[in-house]
Amino acid sequence: MRKIVSLFIVFFLYVSCNSNSENQQWQKGNLHTHSFWSDGNDFPEMIIQWYKNHDYQFIALSDHNTIAEDKRWYQLSKKDLENKVLEKYVDAFGSWVETKKDSLNLSVRLKTFDEYRSKLEEPDRFLIIRSEEVTSSFENKPIHINVTNIQEKIEPVKASSVVEVMQKTLDLVHAQRKRLGIPMFAHINHPNFGYGISTEDMKNLNGERFFEVYNGHPAVHNAGNEEYDSTEIMWDLINIHYLQQGKPLLYGIATDDSHHYHNFTADLSNTGRGWVMVKSKTLETGSLIDAMEKGDFYASTGITIKKYEVTKNQISIEVKPEHDVNYEILFLGYKNGGEVVETLKRVPDTKGTYNFEENDLFVRVKINSDAIKDSPPNTKETKQAWTQPILTSK
Repeated sequence: MRKIVSLFIVFFLYVSCNSNSENQQWQKGNLHTHSFWSDGNDFPEMIIQWYKNHDYQFIALSDHNTIAEDKRWYQLSKKDLENKVLEKYVDAFGSWVETKKDSLNLSVRLKTFDEYRSKLEEPDRFLIIRSEEVTSSFENKPIHINVTNIQEKIEPVKASSVVEVMQKTLDLVHAQRKRLGIPMFAHINHPNFGYGISTEDMKNLNGERFFEVYNGHPAVHNAGNEEYDSTEIMWDLINIHYLQQGKPLLYGIATDDSHHYHNFTADLSNTGRGWVMVKSKTLETGSLIDAMEKGDFYASTGITIKKYEVTKNQISIEVKPEHDVNYEILFLGYKNGGEVVETLKRVPDTKGTYNFEENDLFVRVKINSDAIKDSPPNTKETKQAWTQPILTSK
Protein backbone atom coordinates (compact mmCIF):
# COMPACT_ATOMS: atom_id res chain seq x y z
CA MET A 1 0.00 0.00 0.00
CA ARG A 2 2.93 2.34 0.67
CA LYS A 3 3.95 2.06 -3.01
CA ILE A 4 0.41 2.87 -4.12
CA VAL A 5 0.31 5.95 -1.89
CA SER A 6 3.57 7.15 -3.44
CA LEU A 7 1.99 6.79 -6.89
CA PHE A 8 -0.94 8.90 -5.73
CA ILE A 9 1.48 11.62 -4.62
CA VAL A 10 3.19 11.59 -8.02
CA PHE A 11 -0.19 11.90 -9.69
CA PHE A 12 -1.26 14.87 -7.59
CA LEU A 13 2.01 16.63 -8.36
CA TYR A 14 1.33 15.95 -12.03
CA VAL A 15 -2.21 17.30 -12.14
CA SER A 16 -1.25 20.36 -10.09
CA CYS A 17 1.23 21.29 -12.82
CA ASN A 18 -0.92 20.14 -15.73
CA SER A 19 -4.48 21.32 -15.19
CA ASN A 20 -4.98 21.34 -18.97
CA SER A 21 -5.51 24.81 -20.35
CA GLU A 22 -7.80 25.89 -23.15
CA ASN A 23 -4.77 25.91 -25.47
CA GLN A 24 -4.28 22.17 -25.68
CA GLN A 25 -2.13 21.18 -28.64
CA TRP A 26 -2.38 17.63 -29.93
CA GLN A 27 0.08 15.93 -32.27
CA LYS A 28 -1.32 13.08 -34.36
CA GLY A 29 0.86 10.09 -35.13
CA ASN A 30 1.05 6.41 -36.01
CA LEU A 31 3.67 4.24 -34.32
CA HIS A 32 3.24 0.97 -36.24
CA THR A 33 3.78 0.92 -40.02
CA HIS A 34 5.50 -1.36 -42.55
CA SER A 35 7.25 -0.82 -45.87
CA PHE A 36 9.28 -2.76 -48.44
CA TRP A 37 12.00 -2.94 -45.78
CA SER A 38 10.01 -5.88 -44.39
CA ASP A 39 6.50 -6.99 -45.36
CA GLY A 40 4.79 -3.76 -46.44
CA ASN A 41 3.91 -3.27 -50.11
CA ASP A 42 5.23 0.21 -50.84
CA PHE A 43 8.32 2.39 -50.56
CA PRO A 44 8.95 4.27 -47.29
CA GLU A 45 8.68 7.69 -48.95
CA MET A 46 5.29 6.88 -50.47
CA ILE A 47 3.95 5.71 -47.13
CA ILE A 48 5.30 8.73 -45.28
CA GLN A 49 3.82 11.04 -47.87
CA TRP A 50 0.39 9.46 -47.35
CA TYR A 51 0.54 10.33 -43.64
CA LYS A 52 1.78 13.85 -44.37
CA ASN A 53 -1.11 14.36 -46.79
CA HIS A 54 -3.64 13.16 -44.21
CA ASP A 55 -2.82 15.61 -41.44
CA TYR A 56 -0.53 13.50 -39.30
CA GLN A 57 2.32 15.22 -37.47
CA PHE A 58 4.56 12.19 -36.92
CA ILE A 59 5.15 8.67 -38.15
CA ALA A 60 7.32 5.71 -37.21
CA LEU A 61 8.09 3.07 -39.83
CA SER A 62 8.51 -0.04 -37.71
CA ASP A 63 9.69 -2.76 -40.05
CA HIS A 64 10.42 -6.22 -38.72
CA ASN A 65 13.91 -6.71 -37.29
CA THR A 66 15.50 -3.82 -39.18
CA ILE A 67 16.14 -0.11 -38.68
CA ALA A 68 16.70 0.55 -42.40
CA GLU A 69 20.38 1.42 -42.24
CA ASP A 70 22.04 -0.96 -44.70
CA LYS A 71 22.20 -0.83 -48.49
CA ARG A 72 19.38 -2.91 -49.92
CA TRP A 73 17.96 -3.47 -53.38
CA TYR A 74 14.33 -4.54 -53.57
CA GLN A 75 13.35 -6.80 -56.45
CA LEU A 76 9.91 -5.93 -57.79
CA SER A 77 7.40 -8.76 -57.79
CA LYS A 78 4.60 -9.47 -60.22
CA LYS A 79 2.16 -8.01 -57.68
CA ASP A 80 4.27 -4.87 -57.38
CA LEU A 81 4.14 -4.43 -61.14
CA GLU A 82 0.35 -4.87 -61.05
CA ASN A 83 0.15 -2.20 -58.35
CA LYS A 84 2.37 0.08 -60.49
CA VAL A 85 4.53 0.82 -57.45
CA LEU A 86 7.52 1.98 -59.47
CA GLU A 87 5.48 4.28 -61.73
CA LYS A 88 3.85 5.89 -58.69
CA TYR A 89 7.21 6.22 -56.94
CA VAL A 90 8.90 7.86 -59.93
CA ASP A 91 5.93 10.14 -60.50
CA ALA A 92 6.17 11.35 -56.89
CA PHE A 93 9.96 11.53 -56.46
CA GLY A 94 11.53 11.63 -59.94
CA SER A 95 15.31 11.28 -60.12
CA TRP A 96 15.47 10.46 -56.39
CA VAL A 97 14.51 6.90 -57.42
CA GLU A 98 17.37 4.48 -58.16
CA THR A 99 16.79 1.35 -60.25
CA LYS A 100 18.80 -1.42 -61.84
CA LYS A 101 17.83 -4.13 -64.27
CA ASP A 102 19.32 -7.41 -65.35
CA SER A 103 18.06 -9.88 -67.93
CA LEU A 104 15.30 -11.14 -65.63
CA ASN A 105 14.56 -8.67 -62.85
CA LEU A 106 13.97 -5.01 -62.08
CA SER A 107 15.16 -3.78 -58.68
CA VAL A 108 14.87 -0.52 -56.77
CA ARG A 109 17.22 0.67 -54.04
CA LEU A 110 15.44 1.20 -50.75
CA LYS A 111 16.38 4.49 -49.15
CA THR A 112 17.72 4.26 -45.63
CA PHE A 113 16.09 5.86 -42.61
CA ASP A 114 18.53 8.78 -42.68
CA GLU A 115 17.86 9.33 -46.37
CA TYR A 116 14.07 9.30 -46.29
CA ARG A 117 14.01 11.34 -43.10
CA SER A 118 16.18 14.03 -44.67
CA LYS A 119 13.91 14.06 -47.71
CA LEU A 120 10.52 14.24 -45.99
CA GLU A 121 10.86 15.49 -42.43
CA GLU A 122 9.87 19.13 -41.89
CA PRO A 123 10.75 21.02 -38.69
CA ASP A 124 7.69 21.92 -36.60
CA ARG A 125 5.39 20.30 -39.17
CA PHE A 126 6.21 16.63 -39.67
CA LEU A 127 8.46 14.30 -37.69
CA ILE A 128 9.82 10.88 -38.67
CA ILE A 129 10.86 8.62 -35.79
CA ARG A 130 13.19 5.65 -36.11
CA SER A 131 11.52 2.41 -35.00
CA GLU A 132 11.86 -1.35 -35.13
CA GLU A 133 9.35 -4.12 -34.62
CA VAL A 134 11.45 -6.66 -32.75
CA THR A 135 9.83 -9.83 -33.99
CA SER A 136 10.29 -12.99 -31.95
CA SER A 137 8.26 -16.05 -31.07
CA PHE A 138 7.96 -18.88 -28.59
CA GLU A 139 6.48 -22.25 -29.57
CA ASN A 140 4.82 -20.65 -32.63
CA LYS A 141 3.32 -17.84 -30.52
CA PRO A 142 4.11 -14.47 -32.15
CA ILE A 143 5.78 -11.96 -29.83
CA HIS A 144 6.21 -8.57 -31.47
CA ILE A 145 7.47 -5.49 -29.64
CA ASN A 146 7.87 -2.06 -31.22
CA VAL A 147 10.69 0.21 -30.07
CA THR A 148 10.05 3.89 -30.71
CA ASN A 149 13.14 6.05 -31.28
CA ILE A 150 15.45 3.05 -31.29
CA GLN A 151 19.04 3.92 -32.21
CA GLU A 152 20.67 0.51 -32.57
CA LYS A 153 19.01 -2.60 -33.95
CA ILE A 154 17.83 -5.14 -31.39
CA GLU A 155 17.94 -8.76 -32.49
CA PRO A 156 14.98 -11.09 -31.82
CA VAL A 157 15.25 -12.81 -28.46
CA LYS A 158 15.17 -16.55 -27.80
CA ALA A 159 14.07 -17.70 -24.37
CA SER A 160 12.17 -20.40 -22.48
CA SER A 161 8.73 -18.71 -22.28
CA VAL A 162 6.60 -15.92 -23.74
CA VAL A 163 7.20 -13.82 -20.64
CA GLU A 164 10.95 -14.33 -20.78
CA VAL A 165 11.11 -13.34 -24.46
CA MET A 166 9.21 -10.13 -23.73
CA GLN A 167 11.14 -9.29 -20.57
CA LYS A 168 14.54 -9.82 -22.19
CA THR A 169 13.50 -7.60 -25.10
CA LEU A 170 12.27 -4.89 -22.74
CA ASP A 171 15.51 -5.11 -20.77
CA LEU A 172 17.51 -4.58 -23.97
CA VAL A 173 15.47 -1.48 -24.75
CA HIS A 174 15.95 -0.06 -21.27
CA ALA A 175 19.68 -0.82 -21.40
CA GLN A 176 20.07 0.95 -24.77
CA ARG A 177 18.16 3.96 -23.51
CA LYS A 178 20.30 4.20 -20.40
CA ARG A 179 23.59 3.67 -22.24
CA LEU A 180 22.87 6.22 -24.98
CA GLY A 181 20.95 8.69 -22.84
CA ILE A 182 18.28 8.97 -25.53
CA PRO A 183 14.52 8.69 -24.80
CA MET A 184 12.90 5.62 -26.32
CA PHE A 185 10.20 3.19 -25.31
CA ALA A 186 8.85 -0.24 -26.13
CA HIS A 187 5.24 -1.17 -26.64
CA ILE A 188 3.70 -4.63 -26.84
CA ASN A 189 2.08 -5.18 -30.21
CA HIS A 190 -1.27 -6.88 -30.87
CA PRO A 191 -1.31 -9.41 -28.00
CA ASN A 192 -4.27 -11.20 -29.61
CA PHE A 193 -2.49 -11.73 -32.93
CA GLY A 194 -2.38 -15.52 -32.95
CA TYR A 195 -3.34 -15.15 -29.28
CA GLY A 196 0.37 -15.22 -28.61
CA ILE A 197 0.41 -13.03 -25.49
CA SER A 198 -2.01 -13.54 -22.62
CA THR A 199 -3.21 -11.28 -19.83
CA GLU A 200 -1.21 -13.34 -17.34
CA ASP A 201 1.92 -12.99 -19.48
CA MET A 202 1.68 -9.22 -19.41
CA LYS A 203 0.96 -9.14 -15.69
CA ASN A 204 4.39 -10.65 -15.11
CA LEU A 205 6.32 -7.95 -16.98
CA ASN A 206 8.49 -5.31 -15.34
CA GLY A 207 9.14 -1.96 -16.97
CA GLU A 208 6.44 -2.09 -19.66
CA ARG A 209 4.32 1.05 -19.94
CA PHE A 210 2.55 0.73 -23.32
CA PHE A 211 0.59 -1.77 -25.39
CA GLU A 212 -1.80 -1.77 -28.32
CA VAL A 213 -5.35 -1.59 -27.07
CA TYR A 214 -6.29 -1.24 -30.75
CA ASN A 215 -4.51 -2.55 -33.85
CA GLY A 216 -5.99 -2.05 -37.32
CA HIS A 217 -4.73 -5.26 -38.93
CA PRO A 218 -7.67 -7.56 -39.85
CA ALA A 219 -5.81 -10.61 -38.50
CA VAL A 220 -5.61 -9.07 -35.03
CA HIS A 221 -8.43 -10.05 -32.70
CA ASN A 222 -8.88 -6.90 -30.62
CA ALA A 223 -12.29 -8.10 -29.42
CA GLY A 224 -10.99 -11.51 -28.29
CA ASN A 225 -13.37 -14.45 -28.16
CA GLU A 226 -14.98 -16.82 -25.67
CA GLU A 227 -11.59 -18.16 -24.63
CA TYR A 228 -9.39 -15.04 -24.81
CA ASP A 229 -9.84 -11.60 -23.30
CA SER A 230 -10.37 -8.57 -25.50
CA THR A 231 -7.44 -6.16 -25.45
CA GLU A 232 -9.53 -3.70 -23.44
CA ILE A 233 -10.34 -6.28 -20.76
CA MET A 234 -6.66 -7.25 -20.75
CA TRP A 235 -5.75 -3.61 -20.19
CA ASP A 236 -7.95 -3.26 -17.13
CA LEU A 237 -6.96 -6.58 -15.56
CA ILE A 238 -3.28 -5.83 -16.05
CA ASN A 239 -3.65 -2.40 -14.49
CA ILE A 240 -5.49 -3.77 -11.48
CA HIS A 241 -2.58 -6.13 -10.98
CA TYR A 242 0.04 -3.42 -11.60
CA LEU A 243 -1.68 -1.15 -9.08
CA GLN A 244 -1.67 -3.89 -6.46
CA GLN A 245 2.02 -4.54 -7.15
CA GLY A 246 2.94 -0.85 -6.97
CA LYS A 247 3.93 -0.70 -10.65
CA PRO A 248 3.21 2.26 -12.96
CA LEU A 249 0.00 1.84 -14.93
CA LEU A 250 -0.05 0.52 -18.48
CA TYR A 251 -1.08 2.96 -21.24
CA GLY A 252 -3.07 2.07 -24.36
CA ILE A 253 -2.03 2.89 -27.93
CA ALA A 254 -4.01 2.65 -31.19
CA THR A 255 -2.11 1.89 -34.40
CA ASP A 256 -2.62 1.05 -38.05
CA ASP A 257 -0.10 -1.76 -38.33
CA SER A 258 -0.40 -0.88 -42.01
CA HIS A 259 1.05 -3.10 -44.74
CA HIS A 260 -1.15 -2.41 -47.77
CA TYR A 261 -1.25 0.93 -49.58
CA HIS A 262 -2.73 0.31 -53.02
CA ASN A 263 -6.15 -1.19 -52.32
CA PHE A 264 -8.39 -0.38 -49.37
CA THR A 265 -10.59 -3.29 -48.28
CA ALA A 266 -11.63 -4.86 -45.00
CA ASP A 267 -9.30 -7.84 -45.46
CA LEU A 268 -6.16 -5.72 -45.90
CA SER A 269 -4.13 -3.80 -43.31
CA ASN A 270 -4.59 -0.22 -44.48
CA THR A 271 -3.67 3.23 -43.23
CA GLY A 272 -5.86 5.55 -41.20
CA ARG A 273 -7.41 3.05 -38.77
CA GLY A 274 -5.76 3.87 -35.46
CA TRP A 275 -3.48 6.57 -34.06
CA VAL A 276 -2.37 8.44 -30.96
CA MET A 277 -2.97 12.11 -30.18
CA VAL A 278 -0.16 13.40 -27.98
CA LYS A 279 -0.46 16.61 -25.99
CA SER A 280 2.80 18.36 -26.78
CA LYS A 281 3.41 21.91 -27.91
CA THR A 282 6.73 20.84 -29.42
CA LEU A 283 6.93 18.44 -32.34
CA GLU A 284 10.13 16.79 -31.18
CA THR A 285 10.76 13.14 -30.37
CA GLY A 286 11.88 13.69 -26.79
CA SER A 287 8.88 15.89 -26.03
CA LEU A 288 6.46 13.37 -27.51
CA ILE A 289 7.96 10.49 -25.54
CA ASP A 290 7.98 12.55 -22.34
CA ALA A 291 4.29 13.39 -22.83
CA MET A 292 3.35 9.79 -23.55
CA GLU A 293 5.20 8.52 -20.50
CA LYS A 294 3.16 10.98 -18.43
CA GLY A 295 -0.05 9.68 -20.01
CA ASP A 296 -0.64 12.95 -21.88
CA PHE A 297 -2.17 11.31 -24.93
CA TYR A 298 -5.21 9.43 -26.09
CA ALA A 299 -5.79 6.63 -28.59
CA SER A 300 -8.32 7.03 -31.37
CA THR A 301 -9.87 5.23 -34.31
CA GLY A 302 -11.64 8.31 -35.60
CA ILE A 303 -12.89 10.42 -32.69
CA THR A 304 -11.29 13.78 -31.93
CA ILE A 305 -11.30 15.12 -28.39
CA LYS A 306 -11.87 18.85 -28.31
CA LYS A 307 -11.07 19.36 -24.65
CA TYR A 308 -9.78 17.12 -21.87
CA GLU A 309 -9.16 18.32 -18.31
CA VAL A 310 -8.06 16.46 -15.21
CA THR A 311 -8.02 18.16 -11.83
CA LYS A 312 -7.64 16.87 -8.29
CA ASN A 313 -11.39 16.29 -8.09
CA GLN A 314 -12.70 15.45 -11.55
CA ILE A 315 -12.33 14.61 -15.23
CA SER A 316 -14.02 16.75 -17.88
CA ILE A 317 -14.08 15.81 -21.54
CA GLU A 318 -15.62 17.16 -24.72
CA VAL A 319 -15.74 15.56 -28.16
CA LYS A 320 -15.44 17.41 -31.45
CA PRO A 321 -18.69 16.19 -33.01
CA GLU A 322 -19.32 15.02 -36.55
CA HIS A 323 -22.64 15.73 -38.23
CA ASP A 324 -25.40 13.19 -37.53
CA VAL A 325 -23.18 11.09 -35.25
CA ASN A 326 -24.25 9.96 -31.79
CA TYR A 327 -21.71 9.70 -28.99
CA GLU A 328 -21.50 7.95 -25.64
CA ILE A 329 -18.91 8.87 -23.03
CA LEU A 330 -18.06 6.14 -20.53
CA PHE A 331 -16.17 6.90 -17.33
CA LEU A 332 -14.62 3.58 -16.34
CA GLY A 333 -12.81 2.91 -13.10
CA TYR A 334 -11.46 0.53 -10.54
CA LYS A 335 -12.63 0.96 -6.96
CA ASN A 336 -10.98 -0.03 -3.72
CA GLY A 337 -12.07 -3.57 -2.87
CA GLY A 338 -13.34 -4.24 -6.38
CA GLU A 339 -12.41 -7.09 -8.68
CA VAL A 340 -12.93 -5.52 -12.10
CA VAL A 341 -13.09 -2.14 -13.79
CA GLU A 342 -16.69 -0.95 -13.84
CA THR A 343 -18.71 1.73 -15.59
CA LEU A 344 -18.84 4.65 -13.16
CA LYS A 345 -20.91 6.96 -15.33
CA ARG A 346 -22.44 6.84 -18.79
CA VAL A 347 -23.13 10.10 -20.68
CA PRO A 348 -24.95 9.94 -24.06
CA ASP A 349 -23.58 13.30 -25.19
CA THR A 350 -20.54 15.05 -26.65
CA LYS A 351 -19.34 16.31 -23.27
CA GLY A 352 -19.28 14.93 -19.76
CA THR A 353 -17.76 15.27 -16.30
CA TYR A 354 -17.01 12.73 -13.62
CA ASN A 355 -16.32 13.69 -9.99
CA PHE A 356 -13.93 11.31 -8.27
CA GLU A 357 -15.40 9.30 -5.42
CA GLU A 358 -13.68 8.32 -2.22
CA ASN A 359 -12.99 4.71 -3.15
CA ASP A 360 -11.92 5.30 -6.77
CA LEU A 361 -8.38 4.06 -7.45
CA PHE A 362 -8.00 4.70 -11.18
CA VAL A 363 -10.31 6.09 -13.82
CA ARG A 364 -10.18 6.27 -17.63
CA VAL A 365 -12.56 7.46 -20.33
CA LYS A 366 -13.82 5.60 -23.38
CA ILE A 367 -15.82 7.32 -26.11
CA ASN A 368 -18.08 5.32 -28.42
CA SER A 369 -19.90 6.52 -31.51
CA ASP A 370 -22.22 5.11 -34.16
CA ALA A 371 -20.05 6.42 -37.02
CA ILE A 372 -18.65 3.63 -39.20
CA LYS A 373 -14.91 4.00 -39.75
CA ASP A 374 -13.64 5.12 -43.15
CA SER A 375 -11.65 1.92 -43.74
CA PRO A 376 -12.60 -0.61 -41.08
CA PRO A 377 -11.02 -4.06 -40.78
CA ASN A 378 -14.59 -5.25 -40.39
CA THR A 379 -17.76 -3.62 -41.66
CA LYS A 380 -19.30 -3.11 -38.20
CA GLU A 381 -16.42 -1.28 -36.54
CA THR A 382 -17.28 2.23 -35.37
CA LYS A 383 -15.10 5.15 -34.33
CA GLN A 384 -13.86 5.13 -30.73
CA ALA A 385 -11.32 6.82 -28.46
CA TRP A 386 -9.62 5.96 -25.17
CA THR A 387 -7.91 8.23 -22.66
CA GLN A 388 -5.24 6.88 -20.32
CA PRO A 389 -6.03 5.62 -16.80
CA ILE A 390 -5.25 8.09 -14.06
CA LEU A 391 -4.70 7.42 -10.38
CA THR A 392 -6.98 9.23 -8.01
CA SER A 393 -7.75 9.29 -4.28
CA LYS A 394 -9.99 11.34 -2.03
